[in-house]
Amino acid sequence: MKQIILIKYGEIILKGLNRHTFEDMLIKNIYAALGPIQAEVWRAQATIYADIKNENEMDEAIFRLKKVFGIVAIIKAYVLSKEFEQLKQEARDCLKEELESANTFKVEAKRADKKYPMKSPDICRELGGFLSDCYPNLKVDVIRPDKLVTVEVRETNVYLYCNRIKGLGGMPVGSNSKAVLLLSGGIDSPVAGFMVAKRGVALEAVHFFSHPYTSQRAKDKVLALAKIIAAYTGGLKVHIVPFTEIQLEIKEKCPPEQLTLIMRRFMMAISEKVAQRVNAKALVTGESIGQVASQTVEALCVTNDAVHLPVFRPVIGMDKEEIVEIARRIDTFETSVLPYEDCCTIFTPRHPLTKPKLENIVKSEGLLDFEGLVASAVAGIETIEV
Repeated sequence: MKQIILIKYGEIILKGLNRHTFEDMLIKNIYAALGPIQAEVWRAQATIYADIKNENEMDEAIFRLKKVFGIVAIIKAYVLSKEFEQLKQEARDCLKEELESANTFKVEAKRADKKYPMKSPDICRELGGFLSDCYPNLKVDVIRPDKLVTVEVRETNVYLYCNRIKGLGGMPVGSNSKAVLLLSGGIDSPVAGFMVAKRGVALEAVHFFSHPYTSQRAKDKVLALAKIIAAYTGGLKVHIVPFTEIQLEIKEKCPPEQLTLIMRRFMMAISEKVAQRVNAKALVTGESIGQVASQTVEALCVTNDAVHLPVFRPVIGMDKEEIVEIARRIDTFETSVLPYEDCCTIFTPRHPLTKPKLENIVKSEGLLDFEGLVASAVAGIETIEV
């Protein structure tokens, strides 16, 4: 029996006259996610259909679709006849394995084709009674059935299924402009990138690399994280910024307790330059209030002062366990905890400021050629497309 994938979406339905734009973007992202898997994808009646040409690739297609933002449910459905007597026979045969392993079931009908001669309650009653006769082990339970048999009557076909696979939800990537993610090798920034991408924001990433104080393995670790994120965002450019000269200058000329904050201000300024270059409208960081000294409210105010673009901090109110839970779910955690240090941990002072005063930080920056160092770092960027 032929099978097809039904793709359900959520928020897009609320977009009114703009809905088709979001649907088209989601279909584009679906094609991108499917990659080499040949499929025909189209939309009709608030559902997207994916006809996978080689049904042996159906499970791989579903695995890939589970990483596409904007999808709330993925359904592998049987395509049945609209002639009801034939439909009953086909449903019995298709659901044999599912229903023989269940104790209770319920039939639910969705009649999108209003010209169909049977109404939804009639479909439920007639098909439910037929399946009960075919499978004496089954009892009807309309509250908590082991198996929910769903029948969707559409204009051209009837679709039958038992299982819905939960999607990521959110909005299609690219539907909400672009932002630059400050991507470290830690746990928090990949999660922040994932969460912003879920809201439809396209991403490019910036990573600060301090050779020889950080190793090639640390750089490879960040690119591995970028590859994981790219599975959700449909690709990711990573801009590798040479940062050693800036850190050595700060260490030599500025008070040691200010090192982290001045370093963060350089990072923000450089990231803003990258954002301007790639036409991004915001910066994204993995900062969480109070997690480290540079993430107190006072410190974040000092950091924000270095840029004009808005700074999105999706994990700002989360504790570490909440962030780790998401990192495990999106498969970045095991890579993030690999023991290769990034530039932030190498140059961390013993006693960093937790309540800095902006005027003192700006005064110390005056000892440096801030604009020249930023321009030099931007000029030395290596861009890698993951």
